[in-house]
Amino acid sequence: MRNFTTVLKIAPAFLLASAMVHAQTSDTATKEKKIEEVVLIGYGKQKKTDLTGSISSITSKDFNAGASTADQLIIGKTPGVQITGNSGAPGAGSTIRVRGGSSFINNDPLIVIDGVPIDFNSLSGATNPLSLINPNDIETFDILKDASSAAIYGNRASNGVILITTKKGTTGKFKVNFNTNFSVSTKMGNVDVLTADQFRSFVDAYGTAAQKSYLGNADTNWQDQIYQQAWGTDNNVAFSGGVKGLPYRVSLGYNEQNGIVKTNEFRRTSLGLNFSPKFFDNHLTINGNFKGTFSENRFPDGGAIGASIYFDPTQPVYSGNSNYGGYYEWLDPANTATGLNVNGTKNPLGLLYSKRDLSSVFRIIPSLQLDYKFHFLPDLRLNLNGSYDYAKSDGSVNVSKDFAQGIGTLGSYRSYSQEIKSKLFESYLNYVKKIQAINTTVDVIGGYSYQDTNTITPEAPTYYGNGRKTDFSTPGDTRRTLVSFYARGIFTIADRYVINGSVRRDGSSTFWNGNRDNVWGNFPAVSVAWKVNEESFLRDISTINSLKVRAGWGKTGQQETGTFYPAFGSYSYSNSSTAQYQFGNNFYTLLRPDVYNPNLVWETTTTKNLGLDFAIFNNRISGSFDYFDKKSENLISKVPTWAGDLSNFNVKNVGIIANKGFEVNLNIVPVRKDNITWGVNLNATRFNPKVTSLSQYVDESYKIVAGSISGINNYIQAITVGQPLNAFYVYQQVYDNNGKPLEGIYVDRNGDGKSTEDDKYFYKSPNPDVILGFSTKVSVKKWEFSTALRAVLGNYVYNNSASNSSIANIQANNFLSNTNVSVLNTQFATTQLFSDMFIEDASFLRMDNFSIAYNVGEFMGKGTNLRVNAMAQNVFVITKYKGIDPEVFGGVDNGFYQRPKVYSVGFNFQF
Repeated sequence: MRNFTTVLKIAPAFLLASAMVHAQTSDTATKEKKIEEVVLIGYGKQKKTDLTGSISSITSKDFNAGASTADQLIIGKTPGVQITGNSGAPGAGSTIRVRGGSSFINNDPLIVIDGVPIDFNSLSGATNPLSLINPNDIETFDILKDASSAAIYGNRASNGVILITTKKGTTGKFKVNFNTNFSVSTKMGNVDVLTADQFRSFVDAYGTAAQKSYLGNADTNWQDQIYQQAWGTDNNVAFSGGVKGLPYRVSLGYNEQNGIVKTNEFRRTSLGLNFSPKFFDNHLTINGNFKGTFSENRFPDGGAIGASIYFDPTQPVYSGNSNYGGYYEWLDPANTATGLNVNGTKNPLGLLYSKRDLSSVFRIIPSLQLDYKFHFLPDLRLNLNGSYDYAKSDGSVNVSKDFAQGIGTLGSYRSYSQEIKSKLFESYLNYVKKIQAINTTVDVIGGYSYQDTNTITPEAPTYYGNGRKTDFSTPGDTRRTLVSFYARGIFTIADRYVINGSVRRDGSSTFWNGNRDNVWGNFPAVSVAWKVNEESFLRDISTINSLKVRAGWGKTGQQETGTFYPAFGSYSYSNSSTAQYQFGNNFYTLLRPDVYNPNLVWETTTTKNLGLDFAIFNNRISGSFDYFDKKSENLISKVPTWAGDLSNFNVKNVGIIANKGFEVNLNIVPVRKDNITWGVNLNATRFNPKVTSLSQYVDESYKIVAGSISGINNYIQAITVGQPLNAFYVYQQVYDNNGKPLEGIYVDRNGDGKSTEDDKYFYKSPNPDVILGFSTKVSVKKWEFSTALRAVLGNYVYNNSASNSSIANIQANNFLSNTNVSVLNTQFATTQLFSDMFIEDASFLRMDNFSIAYNVGEFMGKGTNLRVNAMAQNVFVITKYKGIDPEVFGGVDNGFYQRPKVYSVGFNFQF
């Protein structure tokens, strides 16, 4: 990785100002300009006032500032969409949920970038597929949340659809935008473990003489040792304009960030190109896009964060000699090979600096769209869209033989690579006609789609310095093909009543079982809207600008199964490290049959939606309300199968999830004058996914385990009939009269006089009762102030750091292990992992960002502009949760890479 100071020196050469100066207009009829907002609806556009489905649109002027990945732009900006960061590592991805989860195996929404659906399959070495897109190139997000709007995307739309549109060139003068941003990131805090003095007292109170002898004289905060202040820079330049009727935009970006965990680094270089000329008197429009990114990562050792929690705080960082890289390690004189205590926690810094885990990811998405309006029939358009999505990753993991982690095998080396190639061709005819005789506008389309995705994964063995070789990878050359036919009709009658109907028929190779019985799926939808404000009894009421009632019904599908050929009998190579056959003195890798289910069919989700949109008082107050009812059937899951099958588990259709909820969105403009504007957004979401049925393949009492915790094959969550998705499955703790928990004493819930597995019960879940969002922006002359906050209420998290603490931590195999401060209260002799006392209320209020900007204005003559901004991200969190961060996707806090606090300053220039 390059020296970071070099980047800071060259950064000014990449300055870019992409921010807008918001024109301030007074709230008068003479100055107000009415602009009809247009929203993407999938294979077309529609006026926002004519929408019949539940669609949220977020434009660049409303994005969260300072985002390093695309998903961060819209956190908290719209109801029904929950975005949770998977990690605080730079470039790391987020988990996106639209109206909660409705599947056992995949709940990710379909993402479509400039008309190109992005494949769900993750790429080895890539932290996040969306991290490969420069957020500075994005213009809008349109989120299709209900089935009536998303069904046009058929078998991949059960979890919603996110349409991303990138910035385009415009005709006019040549423009240059420069933007540079410098940031520093710090940790939120530490896991609350015993200090060195507390630990000495703890060992003195509960340890044996031998254990007390292990204590050192140091005072080391191991969490402080692995974290750092991390510097970052994000630089972009964009050129736009038009040359002889050829609008274009070219952008270059360079982002570099250090992680708050030492040795963690991320770099991304991006290129974007768009051109959109028109020919033949504007009958033919060509829209060409090219997106290219090259990202580099250095990942920290995954065990260092956990080791920093548990390593003895009375020991020094360094040993005073050169053994094991100079780091202090737990020793065992009986181990003549390495001298190490093989059971002892490894030095956290030794883990970080002994490993170089590097990856580079290259991705390009060229696409070309032709839109031809027929000369002989201008109401009829032919649209052709083709793209090629190519991604390649290369990585290596090198563990040094000079450190404790690698000394036993004399070091190790593993390299890996992967390629994903996706080809897309789509075509549709679109006919739009206003039929005056019946005062109706007809908008119909009919189309065809073909997408083929090929994933190539070579084997990736690990080579050790002692001559050993292991290979737990699964090489393959897999392909998935999706063929689709779709149609939609939108009928707008008298500009008051809108009827929208669509159908998509998908054929997927995922369900090929030797014939076409289960390959095809049909996904219909219908929705209606009534623009009440256009009726005569409301038309003359000036305070009501818009009032619309919506209703919709539709079916969407899910083809993700966790494997490529789950329904077809196939063979794969056995694992060369664990499953070879011996002939004489040689071992051979064999082909062996894979488990399959020829009866596997699509997951389908049926959604009903009722909605109300309104705008009053000259659009100073506007908003929407939606109620939805989702039912997902034929849910796909890997479950136990009968004896004699090719494996103990098979992929089957096993159940039903019901999910009901509502969304509220409210926009208020309290002040709108020449020099002052103030806008406020409030939104709220509630959903409640619950399993209502399991199929004949498993007993109704069967539980699908989830939520891995400390230990081997330990799970704290379960999915079963009648319970919320991923509810915690635990024992009910018994307390004494003083409120102290009694070790190993739980409520005998079944009354059999014994404490057994049958006494477990379902208690709380990670699913929140309600999600709230608040954002506001105030512009006063040249100043702008904005902030965004989120509240998540009623969600619970399992605190695995607290549950994994006991007196037994110091009674290990000839070494000492630190523990959570909770042990001072519980004084448990052994860990009580399944007690409900470790299920904590994780409701929180978080300020995601706060920014101040000043628009300098013209600084180098007419047509130039300078804008300066300062920002803080992840400003504060208010919560009762005892861990570092209550926002834990999945609800199990295993000591993940914490989200940093980020402070940044940026300069935006326009020429």
